[in-house]
Amino acid sequence: MRRFLGLALALGVLTGCGSADDAAPARADAFSPSRYAAAINDIARPAADREADAQRKPGELLAFAQIRSGEAVGDYIMGGGYMTRLLAQATGGSGRVYAFQPDEFIAFRPEYASEQDAAVAPYADNEGNPVRVFPLRGPVAAPDFPEPLDAIISVMNLHDLYLASLPEGTADTALAALYAALKPGGRLIVVDHRAPPGSGAAAADSLHRMDEALARTALETAGFVLEAESDLYTRPDDPRTANVFDAAIRGRTDQFAWRLRKPENAQ
Repeated sequence: MRRFLGLALALGVLTGCGSADDAAPARADAFSPSRYAAAINDIARPAADREADAQRKPGELLAFAQIRSGEAVGDYIMGGGYMTRLLAQATGGSGRVYAFQPDEFIAFRPEYASEQDAAVAPYADNEGNPVRVFPLRGPVAAPDFPEPLDAIISVMNLHDLYLASLPEGTADTALAALYAALKPGGRLIVVDHRAPPGSGAAAADSLHRMDEALARTALETAGFVLEAESDLYTRPDDPRTANVFDAAIRGRTDQFAWRLRKPENAQ
């Protein structure tokens, strides 16, 4: 299921703290992987997260997502919390991260609930109340984010919205909810395993992969505008015909990475 500013800003970039750039319009040269060094090198990150970094390239992904200190960000379908922990540091002391775990996923695998609890626990106050990182649960098609978000990240989960076990129309309803949850101009970052072209929704169940044409149509129908594509996870050797959990391909699948935007003039 599942780019640096000059020397005057170097300290703020390396520590993940706010900088003058955070208040300015995004520029391509302002987001480099090194900007997120503090988040990646956080000693509290579990060993399993660090072991996954070589494949998941967190600095590059956070740069592509243009995550800034102080933003409100949703981790949609958070899984084990890999992105949640990174976002908690990348958004800094004034940021908020909402880690959403769907009820349907917890029902299928109860460990998702305990993994969510463990991911947010380090950011609670002395009484155990969440601070900066907040756990959310609910129907996969109705994430109840409590404030308008600057960005939402969903990694290797879009295909799950097309599983046959979910009601028909789940994907369209969920994408409409994500669109509504974002501020005008907000960003949606989607990463998923590529399916063979033309495979449609069936690839979700058979391969746990996402047909790009179907994904783009659904996202644009929801109102999103595709702003950028990244070859960060492009792996031409993947024939795209094996289930992503197959040991021969697991962790080495060909994936697309998109940054989409809700138009600034959206209501």
